[in-house]
Amino acid sequence: MQARSTQTQVAIIGGGPSGLLLAHLLHLNGIDSVVLEDRSEEYVIDRVRAGVLEQGTVDLLNATGLGERMMREGLVHHGINISFGGALHRINMSELTGGRAITVYGQNELQKDLNAARHATGSPLLHEVEALTLHDFDTQRPRVRYRHNGASHELTCDFIAGCDGFHGVSRPSIPDSAITRFDRHYPFGWLGILAEAAPASEELVYAWTERGFALFSMRSPTITRLYLQCDPDEDIGKWPDDKIWEELNLRLTTRDGFKPNMGSVIQKGVTGMRSFVVEPMRYGRLFLAGDAAHIVPPTGAKGLNLAAADVYVLSQAIAEFYKTGSGAALDRYSGVCLRRVWKAQRFSWWMTSMLHVFGFGPEHAFDRRRQLAELDYLTGSRAAMTSLAENYVGFPIME
Repeated sequence: MQARSTQTQVAIIGGGPSGLLLAHLLHLNGIDSVVLEDRSEEYVIDRVRAGVLEQGTVDLLNATGLGERMMREGLVHHGINISFGGALHRINMSELTGGRAITVYGQNELQKDLNAARHATGSPLLHEVEALTLHDFDTQRPRVRYRHNGASHELTCDFIAGCDGFHGVSRPSIPDSAITRFDRHYPFGWLGILAEAAPASEELVYAWTERGFALFSMRSPTITRLYLQCDPDEDIGKWPDDKIWEELNLRLTTRDGFKPNMGSVIQKGVTGMRSFVVEPMRYGRLFLAGDAAHIVPPTGAKGLNLAAADVYVLSQAIAEFYKTGSGAALDRYSGVCLRRVWKAQRFSWWMTSMLHVFGFGPEHAFDRRRQLAELDYLTGSRAAMTSLAENYVGFPIME
């Protein structure tokens, strides 16, 4: 059966936050796009991922008409807490950064907003796309082939945006000789849970303990998100709810009165930790964005925010091309994004290295004492706290 042929200006591979945010930004610039996603719409919305938005991401969403529900329901945090030695140490990020803050707003909630915005335009958003392949993206007329609802399709476009995540088809479509990969695996993972429990603190708590790292976070006034350092291949079946709560309390309870509220666990899983970057983030007319190009450890809360910055830069470059015919901004895309990416990698590596226990035997005693000294310095130095605060709340996207 002959493939059905259509065309658009930009083919966007991936219907997650980066793909739909790019589609929205292009739409605001009068640029047509087709979004192709291999999962169902329900799956994409329901998956629980990031929840911390930098100030720049919040500003971008508000400037583009996507922030109404976020501003109404999101939880604005002006500081974070570092826990070690049995006590909480608050870092006032807003005071140290001229009023900048973070907003806790679950990725699945942002996904709902992005889906609604896309549907409101009437522009194509196709889910459960199969057998998707990319072709001729080293020419001026790239093509995307795929199957949808049992029919074969061929989509011709000017540009392809690979927003389909680490395991998507976009990056593997680029010849190995054309890109360089930088990869680091960490010897631990995170066991994460969602619990029906009111948050016990108004701000996040990052905890260093001799037993390993723990993180107290939240998704709403009634849902708590918590994490435990564990082995990267930990069997979640060996962690019944009671054992998880016992370990969380051991790592998060402090002498000055903080302890997490407990409740029914509604989701749990184990996530490995890695750092990954591919350079450049472009090959011909195929541009990589978000997790397709880079992965950061979640300790620094950078993944979703980096994706937002990528697609903003890309949307501006594509808009310039259509307005002026110049490809100069497209040529700068990879370099501009990678500068931010590597800063985020440095910060995420630093946070991860400072807060996680890399071994429990006596041969690691020096490292544990060094970490405690670093935490003591961090929480006692305005300069050190300012550095953390600047990186955590993020740098402006719209400059």
